[in-house]
Amino acid sequence: MASNGRHVSLAHPEPAPVELEKHQDEHVDHTGLVPVGTRNTGADTEKGSTRYAGSETGLVLREENKKAERRLLLKLDCAILPFAVLLYLSAYLDRGNLANARLQGLQKSVLDNEDQNYSIALSMFFVTYIVFSVPGTLLAKQFLPSRSIACGALIWSIAATCQAATYNKAGLYVCRLFVGVGEAMFGQAMALHLSYWYTKTDLAKRVGLFISAGALSGAFGGLISFGVSSIKHTAIPQWRILFLIEGCPSVLLAICVFLFMPSRPETSRYLTEEERTLCLTRLNAESNVETNMGIEWGGVRRCLTDWKTYVISLAYSCMNLNLGSVGGFLPTIIKGFGYSNARAQLFTVPPYAVALVFMLLLTSFSDHRQTRGFPAASVFVLGLVGWAILLAVPASHITHAQYSARYFACCLIVTAGYTNIPLIISWQSGCTGSQSQRATSLGMLNSVGQCLSLLAAFLFPSKEGPQYRKGAIVNIAFQALGLILVLAMTAYYRYENRRRDKVEGGRPPKGTPLNVLEEYDLAPGKPKFPSPVFTSDCTVQSILTL
Repeated sequence: MASNGRHVSLAHPEPAPVELEKHQDEHVDHTGLVPVGTRNTGADTEKGSTRYAGSETGLVLREENKKAERRLLLKLDCAILPFAVLLYLSAYLDRGNLANARLQGLQKSVLDNEDQNYSIALSMFFVTYIVFSVPGTLLAKQFLPSRSIACGALIWSIAATCQAATYNKAGLYVCRLFVGVGEAMFGQAMALHLSYWYTKTDLAKRVGLFISAGALSGAFGGLISFGVSSIKHTAIPQWRILFLIEGCPSVLLAICVFLFMPSRPETSRYLTEEERTLCLTRLNAESNVETNMGIEWGGVRRCLTDWKTYVISLAYSCMNLNLGSVGGFLPTIIKGFGYSNARAQLFTVPPYAVALVFMLLLTSFSDHRQTRGFPAASVFVLGLVGWAILLAVPASHITHAQYSARYFACCLIVTAGYTNIPLIISWQSGCTGSQSQRATSLGMLNSVGQCLSLLAAFLFPSKEGPQYRKGAIVNIAFQALGLILVLAMTAYYRYENRRRDKVEGGRPPKGTPLNVLEEYDLAPGKPKFPSPVFTSDCTVQSILTL
């Protein structure tokens, strides 16, 4: 069994203990924080609590530390989250404007008025998005995230703007391929970037905030499209104007990200030395600091050979089938209620607004309760109910009650499409060890997780409207599969943590020294280590959330 508060795996020998200097009083600065790169042992923690327990000095230090953390988080939120939100808003506008452009004449002008060509144009984005997700995320680990993310934003924004100049389907297909390349360098790389700055306790609500920009983009996109539809008698087709309005600002945003977005706390000039110490100490408490900026290929290999990576990614893919259906066809579905093209685009706004509010509330709840699996399962239930209503309620010659039911169902499927993104991303990010493994796991989440988005592009041919039975049935099936996978993984994590507690003599005390590259990031079967955040639905690399 373990000694000195360490866990021993039955299948593997105990790792060699990590040598630490004893923390003397002179090693503690005036902030009362443990120096960066060190960990308190259980004995040190006990002695420290004896020294300060009940004393006025200890209470003052703890209160000052809490205030310093609140100031730090506010500063990080102001420096990083605006870029994250604007980038995601821009990315989803440029990714999803094809659905609105379709109702403004794109399909007739460029795609030979063929549903098949429109579906191919949608799928072109996902081809490169899937292929480049892992390399694009690893670039943010190899280089400064602000540089790699900015380059991705520049690629997708130029390609999205160039869509306005296409005159045939081949040109549009090429533009969509490059939009996918650029966004592959951004999506999960931004989630990885946030994990460089925030602990798991703070992560879900921040990821939820920047992912909520995707729902916001749906609302904005509908309003912008409605405004463009009111432009009459112009020499430039409305769909070209739409691409220009939504694409050009993204180029300027990419330049601003390159110049101003902070990259890593170890080197950022945005932080004072005291703030840097506090930030890295908080991350070090979760073993979330590495000494090098390059890729640790052992972590990459361990991620690629871990079955849990693929199960969670498959659940994410089930969610993305719903999201791809919403992003590509929501205006078309709502038009089937009997609206004109312009009013159909306007009525896409409320479902996205509902999704935005629900996402922010549920991610805050998830962080507060430190649980991921059950909130994610509840979102799959929403999607399941929404698609079931769209399948069951008639779409032709509908009464007011039937219209209300179908529109309510649209709110449910949009909410389900967006809310699970931050929950599953935070779940996957919190269940990995080193930054290299986290980068790979998030890239795989996007790569495997977007495969069903290709299927979504072909589920809603015009001839099957306005009921779209095939699209609804397929979405119901995969929402059910996602629900089963999430519940199964939650149960597995609970079982595995209980088993390890029994075999290894319980959880090691908080503050047990470990090396993030040599211990925390080991393959399944190695010891687990304490996490101040998650308690039960995490993987064996750490103690995970529900």
